[in-house]
Amino acid sequence: MNIKPYAVVAIIISLLLFSCKNNKMTDINPLLVKSDNLYGAPAFDKIKNEHYKDAFTKAIEIAKSRVDSITLSTEEPDFLNTIEALEFAGVELSSVSSIFFNLNEAHTDSVMQDLALVVSPMITEYSNDIMLNEKLFERVKAVYEKRENLNLTKEQLRLTEETYKSFTRSGAGLQGDAKVRYREINTELSKLTLIFGQNVLAATNKFIMHLEDSTLLEGLPQFVIEGAAAEAKQRELAGWVFTLHGPSFGPFMQYSTNRSLREKMWRAYNSKSFNDEFDNREAIKKIVALRMERAKLLGYATHAEYVLSNNMAGSPQRVNSFIDDLLSKTIGPAKREIAEIAAFAKSKGFTGEIMPWDFSYWSEQYKIEKYAVNDQMLKPYFRLESAERAIFSLADSLFGLTFTENRSIPVYHSDVKVFEVKDASGKFISLLYMDYFPRESKRGGAWMTTFRDQFYYKGEENRPFVSLVCNFTKPTETSPSLLTFNEFSTLLHEFGHALHGMLAEGNYPSLTGTNVVRDFVELPSQIMENWATESEFLKSFAKHYESGEDIPQELIKKIIDARNYLAGYSNVRQLSFGMNDMAWHNLSDTEATADVLAFEKRATERARILPFIDSACISTSFGHIFSGGYSAGYYSYKWAEVLEADAFSLFRERGIFSKEVAESFRANILSKGNLEDAAVLYRNFRGRDPRPEALIEKFGLNKN
Repeated sequence: MNIKPYAVVAIIISLLLFSCKNNKMTDINPLLVKSDNLYGAPAFDKIKNEHYKDAFTKAIEIAKSRVDSITLSTEEPDFLNTIEALEFAGVELSSVSSIFFNLNEAHTDSVMQDLALVVSPMITEYSNDIMLNEKLFERVKAVYEKRENLNLTKEQLRLTEETYKSFTRSGAGLQGDAKVRYREINTELSKLTLIFGQNVLAATNKFIMHLEDSTLLEGLPQFVIEGAAAEAKQRELAGWVFTLHGPSFGPFMQYSTNRSLREKMWRAYNSKSFNDEFDNREAIKKIVALRMERAKLLGYATHAEYVLSNNMAGSPQRVNSFIDDLLSKTIGPAKREIAEIAAFAKSKGFTGEIMPWDFSYWSEQYKIEKYAVNDQMLKPYFRLESAERAIFSLADSLFGLTFTENRSIPVYHSDVKVFEVKDASGKFISLLYMDYFPRESKRGGAWMTTFRDQFYYKGEENRPFVSLVCNFTKPTETSPSLLTFNEFSTLLHEFGHALHGMLAEGNYPSLTGTNVVRDFVELPSQIMENWATESEFLKSFAKHYESGEDIPQELIKKIIDARNYLAGYSNVRQLSFGMNDMAWHNLSDTEATADVLAFEKRATERARILPFIDSACISTSFGHIFSGGYSAGYYSYKWAEVLEADAFSLFRERGIFSKEVAESFRANILSKGNLEDAAVLYRNFRGRDPRPEALIEKFGLNKN
């Protein structure tokens, strides 16, 4: 059963809770009553850790009661009394889950992490109780088999088909011991994937590099030094502190001239949860083995076969062929890029082989010399507030959206801002929560999620509450938050996901917004990155944060000229991650996984363009595939790049601010969710299937 945020709480719960404990409002669990905030926004100012366990328990009880009513009904199964009733059986649980698990990623503590290990099995048991309920499945199957004769709407037909498919893919056909084992596997996996993520966060937070000698800062731009000084001050230390969080680690590797310190940082970052107190190797082996066993119980040879049978790609063979084809076209350019950088380093006096901890530094130095552009030059023009206004303005130009900050709506951390989003007619579209800066309570990376999806329930539309979470450069005592160009591109990327969630239209939560197949969900995000290198867009907002001067045209030209810098290397690096993922999840036995590092080395051998380091292991911190939703799906980033390269070519043909193209993209992609197959939605927008060569052309690799 889908446990994403689907609805507000039913009035009956409010009445039941209100009658408890002498009717004291202070005793009411804020997770189980409809918020009186504007639009019913979550009451983050009232929610405390002690509320979660009780909320999960009660929400599950209510959901189970509704499921029992469906199962025991003596009425002939039809769409309303079975499919639709099941869709909304867990609305309260979805609401509680969305708040808890989103905050466990964005603002966690040890209490929440312990709670996650308690409530995850509860949710898994609830899900199993639904999907493995034979009588319930009989009713779902009965509706499915007569669906063509029920005069259903297109959306109702889709929900019926997707519900039936969900049951069949979730063990509904299992019997006896197989059903028991399936339950056990799901419960164990829910714990293991949480532990994996907790270990990575702990390993990331534990490492710091504390420097007190200013001579060790050579090469670092002032913004990096100021950030490290602020980090040290926050920790009540003298000097400078560097961490493994992106805004600290990335610039240090790019600019520090101290090779030994770069090596120290690189080894720490690339060995997180490997051979340390937060070691994830055993967790990986267990997760992989359990996923494989579950797939076989369901009739699939491998976990990858199981996952991909429900994606655009369709099969492991097609994914591997896709990866192989892209690798064959990009490995040559990637090796030439490495050779160019090595030759450049040698010309500057570097001796020896370029190692992984050298690459960021020397590639940045080469970029500066070749294109005369770097982050230190660009950051003054990318003040966070200006970038934020720019993406809002872009959304207005394309889709007629306006964004107004509302400080009266509660947030879960003081860093968070919330915006009311409305369309050109003034209709409320969504709330958008923006959480920009790193902290120890937040995992690394950037992501979009929802506290509530879009849907109709009991005749009332529930518009989405979307959250956009990042780890950008913090402001310091002397300067505001100034984004690197990569951070600005990341902001556009995540905002694309946000648009997908905010512009959702539909009746049923499991079919709206970003609830689409994995290799289609990155299309809206990756297409938005294109505007980062469009001159007309950059000129509309990029001004020096001190002087107010427009970004010089020659600097824009340098940005555009450099947009395909290291395109071959970047493609091969991403493909290596996809190869690693597919290797772990396309196994039919686990004999080869005894040595995690050796397995990873074999899996990525063909894509290796820098020396292998035997103390580094990507898999043990690869949260996308071992604690996120991308198992057997990491390839989807490259898959979606093909889609977006082909899709954005239509904007290039008709204008990057074309309202006609934007409206078509909104109508056929952003608003449709999972109402139709992804391939059909794409054809409806583009008028044809995507051209596979579009990505190679975009990066200019067809010229090499």
